[in-house]
Amino acid sequence: MTDRRGLPLAVVLTPGQRNDATQFEAALDAVGVRQPSGQTRRRPARVLADRGYDANRIRAWLSRKGIAAVIPPTRSRKRPIRYDRVLYRERNVVERLIGHLKEHRRIATRHEKRAGSYEAMVKLAFVERYLRIFESRDKA
Repeated sequence: MTDRRGLPLAVVLTPGQRNDATQFEAALDAVGVRQPSGQTRRRPARVLADRGYDANRIRAWLSRKGIAAVIPPTRSRKRPIRYDRVLYRERNVVERLIGHLKEHRRIATRHEKRAGSYEAMVKLAFVERYLRIFESRDKA
């Protein structure tokens, strides 16, 4: 999970053979963004996701929470669902974050045998990403 600037917000591990969409709600619930007022915001205005997350269950859950879904419909849908194509282009931020994480060989090839160790390596990569972003802001 990432914000629109490419800052990693949360990670939820799944077994390699499990579909990521099964953990969609858990991943979104894991996010908490502190606001300038000091409160923690847990609900984004919208979620951008790829076709793999086009499920009635996910769309209904987002709707109940008041979150706009920017998810293109799968080709097999009987009635195509409209989505904002221009806004969907911003999803490349997610792909760039994944690419950044995969620059770390331990993450890309999953050397760690235990899930806890692997999650720790991913979070360490998150910290490194934050440091790079904050360092580049200081130079600007």
